[in-house]
This record gives sequence, structure tokens and C-alpha cells, in this order.
Amino acid sequence: MRPLTEEETRVMFEKIAKYIGENLQLLVDRPDGAYCFRLHNDRVYYVSEKILKLAANISGDKLVSLGTCFGKFTKTHKFRLHITALDYLAPYAKYKVWIKPGAEQSFLYGNHVLKSGLGRITENTCQYQGVVVYSMADVPLREITSRRRGRQ
Repeated sequence: MRPLTEEETRVMFEKIAKYIGENLQLLVDRPDGAYCFRLHNDRVYYVSEKILKLAANISGDKLVSLGTCFGKFTKTHKFRLHITALDYLAPYAKYKVWIKPGAEQSFLYGNHVLKSGLGRITENTCQYQGVVVYSMADVPLREITSRRRGRQ
């Protein structure tokens, strides 16, 4: 387990900033202690520094995971968020979409959301913007970034 390089940190923070914007600082400097990001087997973990010090006694090849997995780096060095990061991103999300109960099940099975399935949407949400999808009961379901077809 090692700290992220500057390039890895930049790529990861750019991806997270699509969802929470300037609130990125709130993830690192939390009132319940200092947290940091660490890389292990191409996966980025969000862990408190207190637990990180305790884990220093465990060798890297024996360590399976530590903290919460935020995402992973692909072989082309792009960063992909995992669903486990949703609990940490949802409270700070800039753009949110609420889905009606009828469309919620279809969305969770991987289908698109029709316009009739939208309950609410935050104001000034741009096209192709990263959003956090909520149920009408304010339970975060998923974070998504829509992109144009044919472009990465």
C-alpha cells in the first residue's frame, strides 16, 4: 500500500470533482479525523490515518484491502469510481437526480431512465454532467456520468 503519485492524484480528483466539485477538501479534512487515499493493487482506498498506522505492521502481499474502496485505475490509467464510494460522495454531490418509484427498479436493472421517470432534478444541471441518482426517499442509488456516444 502506497500513497498516490501526483498524476494518479490529479486523475482521481478530477473524476471525483465531477460529482462533488469544491467539496473535495471535505473528504480529506473531516471533523472525526484525517483521512487519506492509498493505492493497493490498482485500487484506491479511502482510509483514516489512525487505521493506516495500525496496518503498517501488515506486509503488502498479505493485505487484501483497507478502508473503503473508492475506485480503481484501469490499464490505460483512467480512474473508475466504484459503487462503494457512493456513501461518501452523496452528501456532497452538486447535482442530484431523484427517480420515481416506478422507474427505480428498471434503473437498478441497468435500463435508462425515461423523462417520465424523473421525480426531481437539481437546478442548473448541465448535459453530460456527473450526477448522483437518488430514490424519492433520498436513498442514493448510484453515481453516473453520461457521455456522448463515440467519445471517451
